Amino acid sequence: MSVAALPKAELHLHIEGTLEPELAFALAERNGVTLPYADTEALREAYRFSDLQSFLDLYYALMAVLRTAEDFTALADAYLERAAAQGVRHAEIFFDPQAHTSRGVPIGTVVEGLTASLDRAEERYGISTRLILCFLRDESAESALATLEAAKPYLDRITGVGLDSAEVGHPPAKFRAVYEEAARLGLRRVAHAGEEGPASYVREALDVLGVERIDHGLRCMEDPDLVERLVRERIPLTLCPLSNVRLRVIDTLADHPLRAMLDAGLLVTVNSDDPAYFGGYVGDNYDGVRDALGLAPEQLRTLARHSFEAAFLDDDEPRRARYLAEVAAHAF
Repeated sequence: MSVAALPKAELHLHIEGTLEPELAFALAERNGVTLPYADTEALREAYRFSDLQSFLDLYYALMAVLRTAEDFTALADAYLERAAAQGVRHAEIFFDPQAHTSRGVPIGTVVEGLTASLDRAEERYGISTRLILCFLRDESAESALATLEAAKPYLDRITGVGLDSAEVGHPPAKFRAVYEEAARLGLRRVAHAGEEGPASYVREALDVLGVERIDHGLRCMEDPDLVERLVRERIPLTLCPLSNVRLRVIDTLADHPLRAMLDAGLLVTVNSDDPAYFGGYVGDNYDGVRDALGLAPEQLRTLARHSFEAAFLDDDEPRRARYLAEVAAHAF
């Protein structure tokens, strides 16, 4: 039985990573962009990766089709429609402004296009949303600060900041200044850490950047003291199982440490990361770990409950309580 109907929040989702081949070709035609692939099937075949960098190369290249606010609205609408079909009730969506401003698309175009969709997400799809601006960690710290400065006119639409892209060689401490400024502005803070980078990056993200959630964080399991701290402080980890397999972080879903992490008492959640590229949306990730790890209904319910507990809904506790009640009432 699919876990699609189980109410859940998605907390680790890159909107640019929801660009399905069909939409990529439609936007390319609309914007006069030529893609180096014969058709959607040829492009889908390219979605085979040896590591994180091989994925990022294609990920950034395909962004060339995203030019106008309407393109970003179409992208978000397509994600929300799929997410609703897989039980998502709340989504906290990452976007990468530097990947767009570097090719001449203003940050305002991106934010206005996305929020045109997100502002009507609850009415159309039954999904509440938050928007999280991510800095590219393989760009300079100065570029991150400039991006945050450019985003200031739109902060009423942005809940928090994150840190993504190539992890190895780009420790969290590189971005201390921009995270200090984000905290001063009252923004929530998350960061990718412990995916390809070491467990020490998780600790550094907590201690130097002051993050409230860790995106990925798999390698915390290599440091028992860190695991104990994450459990004690109830720091959420936003795991992305299908992504981990596609990017060769782990060999198979059966090797995924999610079950061990649950058993250790970690506040882990399941998410889809870049679902168009990694073979499935969030419900597909739930199905995958259920089958590969033999998760029981109560463990799946725990994952869903964690997702709402970890969500940035502090300003709307009645909504959080309502979502948690939906999880408790769900019958498998």
